[in-house]
Amino acid sequence: MTKHAKSITRRSFLNSSAAVAGAGALGLGTASPAFAQEFPSRDFSVVIPTGEGGGVDRAARAFTRVWSDIIGANFEFGYYPGASGQVGYELYLNRRDADVYNLLFGNIAPEMIMYATQNPDFQYPEDFLYLAGIDVDDSVIWVAQNSKFETIQDLIEEGQSRTITLSTSRLPHPSTIGALLLAEETGMDVRMIPYGGGSAARSAAVTGEVDGCATFMSSSLSLSDQIRFLGVFTGRNRVPGMTNEAPPLNEALGLDMPALQGQRTWALQRAAYEEYPERVDTLLTTLQEVFDAPEYKDAVKQAGTPWEFIEYTDAEACQESAQTIIDLARRYQDVLSG
Repeated sequence: MTKHAKSITRRSFLNSSAAVAGAGALGLGTASPAFAQEFPSRDFSVVIPTGEGGGVDRAARAFTRVWSDIIGANFEFGYYPGASGQVGYELYLNRRDADVYNLLFGNIAPEMIMYATQNPDFQYPEDFLYLAGIDVDDSVIWVAQNSKFETIQDLIEEGQSRTITLSTSRLPHPSTIGALLLAEETGMDVRMIPYGGGSAARSAAVTGEVDGCATFMSSSLSLSDQIRFLGVFTGRNRVPGMTNEAPPLNEALGLDMPALQGQRTWALQRAAYEEYPERVDTLLTTLQEVFDAPEYKDAVKQAGTPWEFIEYTDAEACQESAQTIIDLARRYQDVLSG
């Protein structure tokens, strides 16, 4: 299994030193188990806070194609896009029973930016928890192949004497946070320009309308013959051969920035987490088995995701990622909110 951290069940999460401190604040440590019964005894319902057919949907379907055989139940999907995920989250938390049969599958970073900047009708982590991440998609900066910027150092040096323009699909995006943090750390001047969609943002950078693009890595791999990746906002480059050996920015620049990436993740209402510990343990145990199933690798390939992006992230690491994004989104709220 490709892992970000050790395998974890509900009990080990609550009993770990980091989680015990968090459990006191969340009220998770004192719940008594609900009456045990066969689980699952019916199908699961999954709320996806983005549109049908998108990357989140494809990832969820690839995963549950295998998970359903392991856990012994099917997964039914409902799509509730709108307001950067807010519509789906509010529906899930306000209109779905907290019984572990109702799950949410989302993307931590974009949706925690939404939480930090839009004042939604729910509280994190009081109302829900991220249980497990299934993949990662690192934020990157790249330029057109014919750009004069050969390295990230070249871009930074130029940005210390003039404003560097970077396209993005939308301002409230983890790669925007990455670019702003990089500018703050290095003294470069950056202007983020939203294009209302990934395709338009990428086209603007390829044609030289802007100096470069800040985005998720996966969306740009098909352009590798037209672009030059300058750096990755995480500790390692997962696919160096597909990204002209672009370095991790911390390594290249001697910085200590947090990882800025997409993490598609399973989430559950806090009330369900407290009330049904045995069900949660079954959910987590069977979920982890998916990563070792050969069928999952085939499903991921069919979904068009590089296997190198598949990474199990446990509950503790998910909460750390979510809180990091919340803190950074509030720090840069004026820019992210446009």
